[in-house]
Amino acid sequence: MTVPTPPARAGTRGDAGTRGAAETVTDAGTGIVRWGPRALTLCLATGPDGVARLAVNDAPGRAALPLVEVELAGHGRSGTSGKRHVDGAVSRRLRYAGHDAHPDRLTVRTHDPESGLRATTHFRRTGDLPVVHTWTELTAGERTAEVENVSSFVLAGVAGLLGAPGRWERDVRIWTADNPWSGEFRWKGVPLGAAGLLDTGMTRFGQTGSKNRVALTSTGSWSSSEQLPMGWLEGPDAVLAWQIEHNGSWHAEVADRFDEIYLLLSGPGEREHHWSVRLAPGESFATVPVTLALAPDRDAAVAALTGHRRAARRPHPDNTALPVVFNDFMNCLMGDPTTDKLLPLVRAAAATGCEYFCVDAGWYDDERAGEGPGGVPGWWDSVGAWEPAPSRFPGGLAEVTDAIRAAGMVPGLWLEPEVVGVRSPLAAALPDEAFFRRRGRRITEWGRHQLDLRHPAAVAHLDETVDRLVGEFGLGYLKLDYNIDIGAGTDSGPHGPGHGLLEHNRAYLRWLDGVHERHPGLVLEGCAAGGMRIDHATLAHVPVQSLSDQQDESLIAAVAAAAPVAVPPEQGAVWAYPYAGQSDEEIAFTMVSALLGRVHLSGRLDLLAPRQLALVTEAITAYGGFRRSLAQAVASWPLGLPGWRDDWLALALDTGGQTLLALWRRGGLDPVREIPVPPGTTEVLPVFPAAGPGRAVLDREAGLLRVELPAAPAARLLRLPRAASPLS
Repeated sequence: MTVPTPPARAGTRGDAGTRGAAETVTDAGTGIVRWGPRALTLCLATGPDGVARLAVNDAPGRAALPLVEVELAGHGRSGTSGKRHVDGAVSRRLRYAGHDAHPDRLTVRTHDPESGLRATTHFRRTGDLPVVHTWTELTAGERTAEVENVSSFVLAGVAGLLGAPGRWERDVRIWTADNPWSGEFRWKGVPLGAAGLLDTGMTRFGQTGSKNRVALTSTGSWSSSEQLPMGWLEGPDAVLAWQIEHNGSWHAEVADRFDEIYLLLSGPGEREHHWSVRLAPGESFATVPVTLALAPDRDAAVAALTGHRRAARRPHPDNTALPVVFNDFMNCLMGDPTTDKLLPLVRAAAATGCEYFCVDAGWYDDERAGEGPGGVPGWWDSVGAWEPAPSRFPGGLAEVTDAIRAAGMVPGLWLEPEVVGVRSPLAAALPDEAFFRRRGRRITEWGRHQLDLRHPAAVAHLDETVDRLVGEFGLGYLKLDYNIDIGAGTDSGPHGPGHGLLEHNRAYLRWLDGVHERHPGLVLEGCAAGGMRIDHATLAHVPVQSLSDQQDESLIAAVAAAAPVAVPPEQGAVWAYPYAGQSDEEIAFTMVSALLGRVHLSGRLDLLAPRQLALVTEAITAYGGFRRSLAQAVASWPLGLPGWRDDWLALALDTGGQTLLALWRRGGLDPVREIPVPPGTTEVLPVFPAAGPGRAVLDREAGLLRVELPAAPAARLLRLPRAASPLS
């Protein structure tokens, strides 16, 4: 199983003696260069025309594409038309100009003699994982280059790679995730034919193919509000998974070409995202990076991407400590915090074993729900100054944060840094250039303006805000929310609005790094109306990521069970919100949903009966016994990826020597389910709850766990130890 790659220095060879080591091999007879981890060897060959093309395992056939697809204004495409982003005229002229190869990286240079454009494509390994991380840098020659589209990665011959040559319409499935607000991580897989990509038979008559495509595109500042920026192609022999590592607009397409299929991944482009960049002579632009994984099956591909995410993530003590956070928002105070409401919650949260206490939205505004314009509370369209509201905290916010510390917890606050409400004094105090604008006017979205973090005044305002709050209140936690999608971008500057958004996206990540550098112990939680910005660019810069705003404990179970496909379990924050009217089984259900991720406890704990509070405490105590192992855990789905309405859900985490298995029964008539377990499983032990109706019986010979839960809803977290392998 292999993926295509670029030329390498003739005769160079990496360390072939290590397991999974990269090799750089040039075949003297063919000139084909092979580089990369053995499970994902990239191959590149230069044809008689001098164009470097990617191929799968061997010399490129007629389906192979150039190393990078570029569209310049005035150049267009050649040999085809339609909406696909391949066969660009410039791409067909990109001549191989050299490369540098090392065991961990490969750089390939190409050049267009007509426009003078130079492209440098970078490939990187992540340890011994079967993944390749890649991006391209474009540099203008002696003439200005108007770039309208450029691929981050493009690969033809995918059907053959996956074991379905000539059968891609039926035997290659495309998997993507719908990701609506409060319904995140809804995975679905269909054959390419069912997705709309059919073999029209025109290649027999000399045509390239159908001119059709399966396209996923996200435009705007919510990178995952419709689909996640990742997916995979699954064939009989292998799975090719991908993720686009950008916190803004992106594009992916799969289409046929000369009886094969290709995969193209990119950031924003002119047609889909109103993006273009004008490169003056000598100026450069780097594409959005992407990462690919090739593995025998879905779970192995997800494990490889998870390993890459962990390796690429900014180091932080929170990545392994996994403290339990109480947040007062979800099914609790819902944006109406006051001293009188918070202090009982502080006591209850400390009693259950929480280690952080985060005061969520509303702490900065005196208006209550229904008091603002149109009934919207003032904390929505007057945000920006980030000063505590005196009417909410008569003794000052410090009275609350001091109480949090006195209870043995670390205080935190909610912040929405990227927006300024239209009624905020900051809207007038900051210059127009510090905000997103189109056609000379500030953009307004749902009563907010969008800060442009390319502008120093915007950055200075946010830096002052964070430094002041952390210093004044001794904060150890900031929840950074983002509740609007600002659209295609801002056209202030010489480029299109899409490029303004892209530069702001990158500036936001630099701002996050600056906060970490000034406050190394501060924990930052990424949030965008829950899961509207689930992308690796964001995940690489924050230790905690909110997964959803879902308030229904039955539905959030599906979110929690599916999330580790895209978010490492130790990073994904899942709400658990017990309330006084629940039964013991219902409280256990909501707590289990959070236990294989980051526990974000909420709900009116102060109103729970002692028995109920003891059950919540039992869950938090159990979590403390295994939480550090989540940072190395590998996820799998023994009942398949969760369906939104499935009666039974299952998530398994292999933590090395044992499996943690979460099971949810949400409905249905059958109280019994058989679940495959890993080979060598020796017994089944309850983790949480320690006791309850039902039973779990292990059939070691059949490799099955027979679970009975008499009534729904019900959930269990089980531990499945394994016998030591003779090879370990």
